[in-house]
Amino acid sequence: MLQRVRKILLFDEHVCPWWLGYFFDNPLRRLFHKPDALFRPYLGPGMTAVDIGCGMGFSTIAMAAIVGAAGRVIAADLQPQMLSIVHRRATKAGVADRIELHQCLSDRLGITATADFALTFWMAHEVPHLEAFMEEIHSLLKPGGSYLLVEPAVHVGARRFEEISGHALQAGFVPAARPEIAFSRAVAFEKPGIIHSAAAHHTDR
Repeated sequence: MLQRVRKILLFDEHVCPWWLGYFFDNPLRRLFHKPDALFRPYLGPGMTAVDIGCGMGFSTIAMAAIVGAAGRVIAADLQPQMLSIVHRRATKAGVADRIELHQCLSDRLGITATADFALTFWMAHEVPHLEAFMEEIHSLLKPGGSYLLVEPAVHVGARRFEEISGHALQAGFVPAARPEIAFSRAVAFEKPGIIHSAAAHHTDR
């Protein structure tokens, strides 16, 4: 019976269906998830960010505004419908020229670029093979790069969140902060190496 319901809803065992994104990516979200407060601690003009599981582009478009015309944001998602919506919204926002759309594979991200910052917002709990997933994120970041892991507090309990975070630690990340994000559990990690903070990057330029 459960399998039949999943087929009716087009609901994959691990991935939230694309059409449910409208419940999460809407203008009301800005009331409690303020883009500047979320991403400016890790990003600055000219930097490269990867929004993994980008959904409909709430974070992607916000980060594109922060990195500016000289920067780059890779919007990565498994579902082409999500990427299509990101492109439409980014075009309307005037930042499509600095956003690269990337469709992930079912078993790996497949991103070959290097980045200063990576984000997984309310999606890591859907990943079936977290060990390989975290290793991929670690490998695509530059030394000193930042990774922000955010999970929904209602859906992901404290114990499960620590398990997910543990995979990031095993991949080589070092915890840097525990930012307070509405309705969420979050931890900011760094990849050991040369520091590439947003402030330092902006100063160097």
